[in-house]
Amino acid sequence: MHGPGTGAPLLEARLLTHALPKLPYAYDALEPYSDRATVELHYAKHHQTYVDNLNKLLEGHPELAKKSIEALLGDLNAIPEDARQGIINQGGGHYNHTQFWEIMGPNAGGDPSGAIAPAIDSAFGKAKDFRDKFKASALGMFGSGWTYLVATRDGKLQIQNFPNQNCPLSLGQVPLLGLDVWEHAYYLKYQNRRAEWIDAWWNVLNWSEVNKRWAAAQGK
Repeated sequence: MHGPGTGAPLLEARLLTHALPKLPYAYDALEPYSDRATVELHYAKHHQTYVDNLNKLLEGHPELAKKSIEALLGDLNAIPEDARQGIINQGGGHYNHTQFWEIMGPNAGGDPSGAIAPAIDSAFGKAKDFRDKFKASALGMFGSGWTYLVATRDGKLQIQNFPNQNCPLSLGQVPLLGLDVWEHAYYLKYQNRRAEWIDAWWNVLNWSEVNKRWAAAQGK
């Protein structure tokens, strides 16, 4: 127990502001499309490192430690210049991976369903047309990054690439689904064959979760 005046409770409040979220399924639940070894390494090592680095950065900026990850990434102009790129890199890595785990699941996949399905049809054509356009965008990403389906400020659906750990929140957009095309997301199973990873990923995409995000984007 800490005695009064030690300052320790304040220190504890500053540390571990952000935590690795619980993975909503077992490491092997996405087999055979994403293998156990990749999911475990990706989640427990790569994502954990972003969380650790974000918390370390925030130790020097207690005023930022009070903000949610969404608030941090959604208003980069409010971040001191000496911390801004770190928030983009580490905070973006934390947020992007969190949504990535949440929009996947076992017994998922298939064509778009629910309320977002007609919106996708309207914006991109039928399901195959959407997948083809999304895949082309993901294959066109030079180096590492993310391909997202976003809802723009005016409510339109767009497919966009975000290099490194940049995030749609920083553009005032609502991320609906994002595919990790960093090599660590697929290299153990697919080696350098990014196209195969993209094709396989549709089989674990959880449209129910995507529809929750679409409803939130519409204020429902």
